Amino acid sequence: MPSSLTSLILSTNNLVLHTAFAISLTLFFSFFKIPSLFLHALHTYIHPDDVNPAASSSPGGIRAAIRRPGAVDSDQPKPRKKSKDKFEFDENKAQIFRLKLSEGHLQSRIYFNEFYSAFNFTLIAFSSLILHTFLSVDTDFGLVKNGTVIPLLLGSVGVFRLLIFIIRVGFEKSASKRLEKQLSCVLGVLGFLLGLIIVFEVIPRWVLDFGFESFDGLGKFLLAVLMGCIVGCLYMPSLRNARAFWLGTDQIRCNLSIISCGWFSRSLLYANYTIALFTSLLWISPFAEFLVNKNVAGAKRGPHMANELFGYVGMSRSNFYCSRRWLLLITGLLQFVTVRSNVQMFLNEAVLCWYQRLHASKVPELDYSRAKVFLHNHYLCLVVVQFFAPSMLVLLLFGFTQFDDNFLKGIPGLENYSTYSNLAKEVALFIAWWIVFVWTVLSSGILVLYRRGSLYVS
Repeated sequence: MPSSLTSLILSTNNLVLHTAFAISLTLFFSFFKIPSLFLHALHTYIHPDDVNPAASSSPGGIRAAIRRPGAVDSDQPKPRKKSKDKFEFDENKAQIFRLKLSEGHLQSRIYFNEFYSAFNFTLIAFSSLILHTFLSVDTDFGLVKNGTVIPLLLGSVGVFRLLIFIIRVGFEKSASKRLEKQLSCVLGVLGFLLGLIIVFEVIPRWVLDFGFESFDGLGKFLLAVLMGCIVGCLYMPSLRNARAFWLGTDQIRCNLSIISCGWFSRSLLYANYTIALFTSLLWISPFAEFLVNKNVAGAKRGPHMANELFGYVGMSRSNFYCSRRWLLLITGLLQFVTVRSNVQMFLNEAVLCWYQRLHASKVPELDYSRAKVFLHNHYLCLVVVQFFAPSMLVLLLFGFTQFDDNFLKGIPGLENYSTYSNLAKEVALFIAWWIVFVWTVLSSGILVLYRRGSLYVS
């Protein structure tokens, strides 16, 4: 076999492998319907106008989620006997019923197709990025021949699609209040202004451990616009995330087993919030300096009293840089794993509303809670997109940071490919951190408002 042919085969091994891997995953996800399995067996609720005993008596069918004490053995809750002098309230119309989500239920929800395609595509893109990190890549072959083009394209399209979807669902006409949409726009403008302050380095380097010297004026402006868009898009998902955390950890002390989650899900909620908060602080220089050993040869010394107080503890700067990147990956994975718990808390929020309306007055008025239960079922897939999109954005952007320093080699007309490769990796790392930082700040601020009583779940 000629040496040129052998070199061609060796150089295109990764390209063929990436292509075959992406096609195989596409067929696998299509056959096993992973998005439906991801949400399978979550509990949702219905609030019918009338109770049909025949419909709920079959094994495995719809059953009452909350019953009266002493009526556990009965298949159908009976109305309380009241005297004729009092107002007769038909309790049969006040029942709420629980059922497990299946593929048939999910297919009837709005935005199911968008959620299905986005979920599959982003998982395929992330899997391709993971595969790329384990392959031996020769940058001399160029971007196409060494296979880097496949994970790069899949990841870029995945990031673009998630941003479009999260903007689209955020401004769905009746999925959120008008005030929430207005606050998203206001926060987006404030995020853009803060982005300008950051990228033009009004905030000094010793405060934020990012450098933007490689950017020109237009590049800095576009980056600030992207930062503002991310802030505006993440407000409503952060609001839902804070509500899910508030309910899942039973901060309202309602002591309703049907609303609170189990110990494992509750641990996930606490771990997700704690890790995200810690990771977002690792790029704040005063905090990061506490974790770096300044006594290591060649390490830079931080400002103020940090060296004197913590200069001989922590890890080396290179190990610290590596560790905080992997913590970014762990944060994205934890956010993704917590999606099911957050979605369950979103559905349980409708039960809390029903329970509050049922016991708020002597004559319950259940029209609002009935509409609440219906809308939470109707917009289920929309909310799932809001929960899993930020985590997948972090994971995909982290995958970009694992490319080699010359991964853009081979693009026609690009001469200084090493500089642009490093610049693309820096942008990916910064945006991934910015998503985690904004998500944490917004969620923390909303939780503070819940704690102070300025906001409440209803």
